[in-house]
Amino acid sequence: MCGLIGSVDLPIGKAELDQIAHRGPDGEGLSCHAVGQHQVWLGHRRLAIVDLSPNGAQPMATTDGRHALVFNGEIYNHLELRRQLPADAFRGHSDTETLLHRLAAAGTRAFAELNGIFAFAWLDIEARRLYLVRDPFGVKPLYYARSARGLCFASELKPLLGLVPAEVDRDNLATLLKLRYSPSPDTLLRGVSRLRPGHMLEVALDTPGLTLREVPYVRAIEASGERLTFPAAVQRYGELFTQAVERQLMSDVEIGVLLSGGVDSAMVAAVAQRRSAAPLKAFTVGFTGAEAAGIDEIAEARVTADALGMEHHVVRIGFEDFIGTMRDCVRIVEEPLATTSVVPMRFLTMLAAHQVKVVLSGQGADEPLGGYGRYQAELLAPYVPSLLARIGRGLARAGGLRSERLTRGLEALAQRDEISRFCETYAVFSDAEILALTGTPVTQAKPRLEYFYELLGCAGLASPVARMMGLDLRLGLADDLLLYTDKITMRSSLECRVPILDHDLVRFIESLPDEYRLRYGSTKIIHKAFARELLPAAIIDRPKKGFWSPTAAWFRDQDALRALLLDRGSRFATFFDLGAVERTLAEHARGHNRERHIFLLLCLFFWLSEYA
Repeated sequence: MCGLIGSVDLPIGKAELDQIAHRGPDGEGLSCHAVGQHQVWLGHRRLAIVDLSPNGAQPMATTDGRHALVFNGEIYNHLELRRQLPADAFRGHSDTETLLHRLAAAGTRAFAELNGIFAFAWLDIEARRLYLVRDPFGVKPLYYARSARGLCFASELKPLLGLVPAEVDRDNLATLLKLRYSPSPDTLLRGVSRLRPGHMLEVALDTPGLTLREVPYVRAIEASGERLTFPAAVQRYGELFTQAVERQLMSDVEIGVLLSGGVDSAMVAAVAQRRSAAPLKAFTVGFTGAEAAGIDEIAEARVTADALGMEHHVVRIGFEDFIGTMRDCVRIVEEPLATTSVVPMRFLTMLAAHQVKVVLSGQGADEPLGGYGRYQAELLAPYVPSLLARIGRGLARAGGLRSERLTRGLEALAQRDEISRFCETYAVFSDAEILALTGTPVTQAKPRLEYFYELLGCAGLASPVARMMGLDLRLGLADDLLLYTDKITMRSSLECRVPILDHDLVRFIESLPDEYRLRYGSTKIIHKAFARELLPAAIIDRPKKGFWSPTAAWFRDQDALRALLLDRGSRFATFFDLGAVERTLAEHARGHNRERHIFLLLCLFFWLSEYA
């Protein structure tokens, strides 16, 4: 797990490389390659995890000088790929070296063979092509920007801002306010793009100008032609789950676990601990104060850690910690989000980084296995006429319904077409609220969902809920939860792995009939069935809390919020109507839950002061 930076015809040096030093404190490298009439720079900061010797250093090139690579991530099936290559080609045992030689042997066909989390830049000097590649679930981000002088790319956004001009894109701002995140390839800065998950950017270097072409290599979702019995499916699920965790124990340094009170991280921890001769370290974040009741997970996580024989470490935060760290988190994540768990993740990561260099996470189970409440609502969608939902929506508005989740669900069910329904399900602010806040209509949210809907062959899937889960796995998860996880963990030079997003495991899950994954009143059915082979029933049957923060209560104390968000001299005030902002604050004070709305506005306040 590392950081990369590179460019075509835009010179970079140590100053640019040092901007991502936190991603790789164990080493650095920079190379320059003449390709036709172009100069290509490849830079790398190394966090040494596999093959700690100089044989794992980057940039890495083949002995014939034809291929060069900078790579961020892990290829978990690299030993299987290595067996297909000549043994005398290798100097060390890193997955970087395996990737380089597999690319040299198989070309772009190799992208779909990789099982891992990755973003890399591969230069084929003889073919005069540069390829930027991001993994299918977008675990590792990769940004790129083009100017009249050339192209630059990096693991993080900020290093690019010194190389190319960029300004706030108001259309993308409206999309963010709608969806809670900026869907790839959009960022809030016009001129800076984020490569889509499961895509490559091919850069042709055989002419004086640069030709860029974004091409998907991700596969459409495939339904299985063979239906397993449920017991047989559980057995196969357990085999693949265990294999996924064991693959991701690949490391030459110590590994820990980010442990919540839920079943997902507990299952990952159980498999990992079985493979360890010594107690693994587990890390949990919680909250202080009475308002944390029902959210704090330390007690539940401690029960899990004790049951598995793990060494448990905890940290607790309060409101002052939360607000005091928000600006720092926005600067680190580089993109505003409406997800309040960003802040506790910062404290959790700092705790873990003092003890280990690698952690396993339980992220990635909810999207393919139906763990969120929105999937329960989507199960009902085929049976609720949109006219009936529109009547319900009207009654809810007239009656002043305070449940944000219920009003959003009614708004979604009132939509006549599926993509519009999905957009409303995800919505933070409504279209009318966004227009009032910014003066800009929402135009890009629906097309971004439609792109992946078509690419993944969603129309051929059996149900609306299967289509929603497939989209969430490649959009919201990638550009929200995984985005902030990468940025926050790597700021502390900590590698975070997500075993449940193992490609073989996800492919199997998506081949299952819906009723093996979820049904009304039940979620993650096959997942929990296998969990009973790993964990006590008391851990599995706990109510789901989710990785949230007690911001609904904290944001009712509004003096600090108003001092920031209603400051007419701020950069924020040049983009937002402060009267509309004040209405949002007042609604929350009256008991309407607007915590996500306020959190997103706060993130934008800090982001605009830093980046705009």
